[in-house]
Amino acid sequence: MLQRFPVESKGRRKKLQEVGYVTTICFTCFLVRCIMMCFDAFDKGVDLDVLNHPILNLIYYLLVEILHSSLVLFILRKLPPKRGITQYHPIR
Repeated sequence: MLQRFPVESKGRRKKLQEVGYVTTICFTCFLVRCIMMCFDAFDKGVDLDVLNHPILNLIYYLLVEILHSSLVLFILRKLPPKRGITQYHPIR
């Protein structure tokens, strides 16, 4: 998709920024989740079930599951413009 844009164009720079934001958000959230899973696996005192407290469980899953998905959807909310049908010719 970026090959259509000239190298120094504003559209190309904007798309690369969007890709960078999405990559950073996903990497950070997955890294936090990975670290929490490692703590849970190797330290018997750490429990991701947060003492059977449903509100703390909700907060944990909001941060590591739902937050990054909603941020990615927010960043990529604009759909690409629809292409006109160029191969259609009216019947004569």
